[in-house]
Amino acid sequence: MGLHALISTKALSARLGDERLVVVDCRFELDDPQAGYTAYETTHLPDAVYAHLDDDLAGPITPQSGRHPLPDMASFCQTLGNWGIDENKQVVVYDQNHGAFAARLWWMLRYLGHEAVAVLDGGFAKWVGEGKSTTPGIHTNPATAFSGMPLADWKVSPDAILDNLNTQRWLLIDSRDPMRYAGEEEPLDPVAGHIPGARNHFFKDNLTQQETMLPANVLREKFEALFDGKAPEEVVFYCGSGVSACQNLLAMSHAGLEGARLYVGSWSQWCKDASRPVAQKTA
Repeated sequence: MGLHALISTKALSARLGDERLVVVDCRFELDDPQAGYTAYETTHLPDAVYAHLDDDLAGPITPQSGRHPLPDMASFCQTLGNWGIDENKQVVVYDQNHGAFAARLWWMLRYLGHEAVAVLDGGFAKWVGEGKSTTPGIHTNPATAFSGMPLADWKVSPDAILDNLNTQRWLLIDSRDPMRYAGEEEPLDPVAGHIPGARNHFFKDNLTQQETMLPANVLREKFEALFDGKAPEEVVFYCGSGVSACQNLLAMSHAGLEGARLYVGSWSQWCKDASRPVAQKTA
């Protein structure tokens, strides 16, 4: 199939049952980590397996890490194989609506070199809103072997971000809502504010009122104005813990703008070290 950004509910509905397709449910609630799995057990897209953000798409938190560090990649490749994903499969991922949790898995698969992965536009909410079929229970696929190699230049380290304060090699984009970016509130992390020099582009600003992705040409104009002459390869996105920033990267891909990087540790890692500077101001 070769889809690598978005898939519509109509297109996915027509392809259900294809043995080359693997569907993954990524619904999650930050304030209730088991809510997504409970919702999945109750009802989900036909033949969908479940990916838990904390247990499957993140590794153990350490004193140096952010809230959602990447898992060990060898173990994650085994997890992907257990879900039935290999190099011959088209993967479709979805969450409840906005795509941020699904985009984390989307980014991780592409980070491992698997291009054939797309996010369901509008997510589960749009699917059920259209009266499309769902099923209860837990689905499993026959296990296979997934092999992938991380693309090292897709992510940046906190030391590289610190160095960038002087070199200005990259433009940093903070994907959190404007209140958190400005340091006016911080519900999740111990310090409020943002990385000095970062601009703000809230990931939900990529969505229509129906919580589907804006048209590609509209997004392209938004991002190019935000970048102010910087190429996508000169841009690094971050958020609170390396999750919702992936939705910005998905929007970039939908807009035909490839090459931006992710700071996985994001604000939750940055603010753990009191020696790292913090900015607090309006976007």
